[in-house]
Amino acid sequence: MAAAQTQPVAASRAVEARKRRQREEELLVWPDLVFIEFISAVLFTVLIVALAVLVDAVLLDRANPAVTPNPSKAPWYFLNLQELLLHMHPALAGVIVPTIALIALGAIPYYDNTAEGQGEWLSTPRAWLNMYVGAGTGAIGTLLLILFDDAQHAKLWEKVTGTAWPIPALRNLRAIQNDIPWPKSWTKVPLGDKVLRIDLLGLPKMHLDINIPGLLVEQIIPVSTMIGLPIVLSIVCWKAKIAQTKRDHMILQFSGFIAVYVMLTIVGTFFRGEGLALVPYTIFAEK
Repeated sequence: MAAAQTQPVAASRAVEARKRRQREEELLVWPDLVFIEFISAVLFTVLIVALAVLVDAVLLDRANPAVTPNPSKAPWYFLNLQELLLHMHPALAGVIVPTIALIALGAIPYYDNTAEGQGEWLSTPRAWLNMYVGAGTGAIGTLLLILFDDAQHAKLWEKVTGTAWPIPALRNLRAIQNDIPWPKSWTKVPLGDKVLRIDLLGLPKMHLDINIPGLLVEQIIPVSTMIGLPIVLSIVCWKAKIAQTKRDHMILQFSGFIAVYVMLTIVGTFFRGEGLALVPYTIFAEK
């Protein structure tokens, strides 16, 4: 009987000790969290004031409603999407890609549903390595794709050798559509009015024609690139023993996504000049 009474008492003491330890590990909103937020707000305010004093605003002529600037840039937080508009179909860049990206980000907790290391930043043994690999691959890969689509490789070849780029169809993405002698029947494939039945909504019938080269360049290749390259990255990192768990793969992919987002924003903000041409650093207006 004495042994039976001692066991529940010991168990209850262990439970109480565990609860007490958990309370000691908690951080209170006040003063822990609020104090850190206050210090962060002060530092950001000082930084913004310093930049406002030291860096002149990029002011151009007085706005003229009759003259549209070239380019008419979006706010900085949308410049990544404006950059995408240069490389794929507008509906794909402006609607479908952002929607799918938001859905994919929201699905991460449902895919990586293990409780191990929950609430901790980069808690797995290979987390930092996956972050470096994902961010580096995303940033460098995005920059190389932008340079390719702007034909920088062809321009460099012509500058160094003094001869024309030998493969016109690989000058950039749009050259695949314009420089390959596609059959004329491929540039306008009539599908009639049986595919898009908007007449069922009481609207006039729409005759749908498909440009196969345009479909390839503006939709198929960009979609294949955006889906295929992350899959290839995960496969390579899995084979190389870099990403082994679900969390490793999610850190890898999320780091790559953030790097792509930042790189598109930087290029769209600082390196797109008149006519959205790819030019050197252009944040300051020319005097």
